[in-house]
Amino acid sequence: MASKVLPRFSRCIGQGFRRSIRAQCRNISCTPPAASEALQVHRDSPVNNPSIPFKFNEINNKLIAEILKRYPPQYKKAAVMPLLDLGQRQHGFTSISVMNEVARILEMPPMRVYEVATFYTMYNRDPVGRFHVQACTTTPCQLGGVGSDKIMAAIENHLGIHPGQTTEDGLFTFSEVECLGACVNAPMVQINDDYYEDLTPESTVTLLKALQASAEATGAAGGTAGIAGESTAGTGSTSGQPRGQSGQSGNVDEQAARGYAAKGVKMPSPGPMSGRKTCEPLAGLTALKEEPWGNEKLRTDGAL
Repeated sequence: MASKVLPRFSRCIGQGFRRSIRAQCRNISCTPPAASEALQVHRDSPVNNPSIPFKFNEINNKLIAEILKRYPPQYKKAAVMPLLDLGQRQHGFTSISVMNEVARILEMPPMRVYEVATFYTMYNRDPVGRFHVQACTTTPCQLGGVGSDKIMAAIENHLGIHPGQTTEDGLFTFSEVECLGACVNAPMVQINDDYYEDLTPESTVTLLKALQASAEATGAAGGTAGIAGESTAGTGSTSGQPRGQSGQSGNVDEQAARGYAAKGVKMPSPGPMSGRKTCEPLAGLTALKEEPWGNEKLRTDGAL
């Protein structure tokens, strides 16, 4: 009997002893966590520090007056987001001086403005190039068309920079972003305020070359939109010319030819670069091609 009980008892004691030893051992990390400070922390720099003055220009002061009319006086701090956007468009990026000026106008603690500017990623906390190329790499753009990986590679190869970097001439800043809401026309990029969709590597390079030529023709090359003290009219097209209507074209060369002119340089129109007007099926209409077979009555006066 003892010969059966003793080995089992000794095994139980040994297992309990080993557990107690393991419980007392723990891994100790010698390196601190590498948390990003890009959004939440401000570091003074030569182009972004509180000593750099910033005031809204006359046009934006009129816009601010119109914006504030939308809110009761005791709730005017709710206008913090549109005012930050105006400041970024005028100054080129949302600097600490822009945030402090917005706080002064809205009579709110500067920290409240900092909280908004650091939460929303559309506020650029550092200077960006005159053309801010934001490439979407979320799942629809990864799977749609040629895929966003090829678009990213085409941008990197042509500009010679990686996401998060700016070209040496200050013309382009390249960013990788999440969904921009144009999934049906994937892959796409946002350049300043404009969407360019249904991209291929060839049409992407054609677009970048057109932007470079437009900047050279308009004298915008060689400087960034985010240099402190420089006032920019906005972050849209540098040409100031009205955009033409999109035509029907599936050829890259024809696509580059249509659009609008900027000082004699042909610029592709924002929107789909594949020839379709909006987001209709690429293969043409596949449904609703015949009259309804039921008793439905449609309007015959042409109105919707």
